[in-house]
Parts: sequence; structure tokens; C-alpha cells
Amino acid sequence: MKRNLLLISNSTNPGEAYLGWCQDMIKDFCLRHNVKDVLFIPYAGVSMGYDVYEQKVQKVFNTLGLNLYSIHKENNPIEAVKNAKCIAVGGGNTFHLAYELHRNNLMEEIATVAKEGLPYMGWSAGSNIAGPTLKTTNDMPIIEPKSFNCMNLVPFQINPHYTDFFDPKHGGETRDDRLGEFIKIEPNVWVAGIREATALSLEKGNLKLIGRNNKMKVLKGDREAKEYTLNDDINFLMQ
Repeated sequence: MKRNLLLISNSTNPGEAYLGWCQDMIKDFCLRHNVKDVLFIPYAGVSMGYDVYEQKVQKVFNTLGLNLYSIHKENNPIEAVKNAKCIAVGGGNTFHLAYELHRNNLMEEIATVAKEGLPYMGWSAGSNIAGPTLKTTNDMPIIEPKSFNCMNLVPFQINPHYTDFFDPKHGGETRDDRLGEFIKIEPNVWVAGIREATALSLEKGNLKLIGRNNKMKVLKGDREAKEYTLNDDINFLMQ
């Protein structure tokens, strides 16, 4: 398996700088794969706009010794993907991200190079689309993409920002309720709920939960949901 993936749950922790908690993780990932130049995909950044989003991420990556450039400024986005040394997909709205990737014929193009070993990193929405579909996103469907199908870089669904927090003052569905609906409809598909300040790493065929001391919740069909720690073997998700 050639894939080299860094799938981060969140970009910001309360009281910390943007991408602050995971910047060492990003730096180490790029060092391991001899990456200096990173192609950025800003399509999930609806509110701030692509130029501002590029500058925001660029500022962080520059401090890590990385040159980041955005696909929205490339004359030929498909060629930019083919020539990229590393791809980073930012968070935001997953529906808009998928819409733009499909519209520009980039979903399959990025999946192809990533499956051949090109280093791929994403956070939030950028991690969600690494799975088979966007069906376990937390986002509002503000736009209708051509398809819910995503990159299938891993064979399981990802739910970034997973939390089992229950507010007794809130009468609506919990995250577990919503994921429970998904596994009812798709009983044969694993779902990995990755909490804040954690990420999934796939390198040399080995899938690991990394980050701060936290757990991941895994759900499937009528099986009892189970928590996995940073020290547990989670490679069964790749089968």
C-alpha cells in the first residue's frame, strides 16, 4: 500500500493558534517525505474566500519551512495536481469542497495521485473526503455536489470533530444518534469518529491514531461502539 496520509480532525483548539496544536505533526510528515512545496485546496473555505484562506495557511506553513500555493490560482488545476509534491486540503464546508472538486474534475485526479503515494494531508473537511463518501460530515448541505462519493483513500468513513458530549439543555440529536442512523443504512461500513487534537496517520501500510492523549470511537452496524486509544492497533479498519 503506497498511500501516505495525515488526516487531522481539527485545525484549532480553544486558546491556541490556527494549526498550532498540529504544526509539528505537519512538519514531521513533510520531512519524512522530503516535501518542501505543498499544493493547497481551499474549496471548503466558503466564508473567508480562497485568497484569504491561502494566506492564512501559508503563514503557518512558511514558519515550518514549507512553500504553500493554492490550486485556485493555477491555470490548469489538473496539471497542478499531477505535478504536485504534496497536497493539503483545508477544512470548512464539506459539501462545497466536494462540489468544487467534482466540478473541476479533481476528486478522482487527487485520489489517483494519493493512491500512488503522493503525500496527502487534510483537516476537518479535508479529512472527511479521504473516506468513501461525505455522508458522515457534520456540515450543512449549502450546495449540492455532483456526487457524495469522495476519494476512498481509506475504506472507512471519517467523522471529524467527533464528540460524545451531551448537553442536557439540548433536545436534538447527539452525534452518536446521527452516526447511528448512518450505520443503520450502511451496516457494513466502519465509521471512525476522531476527536479534537487527534489525527489518523497511514504510512507504510500502517494506520495509527496519533495526537494528544485521546480516544477514537469506532462504529459499525449492530456492533457495540468501541473506543480505541493511541496505543491500540486499528489496522482492521483498512480491511
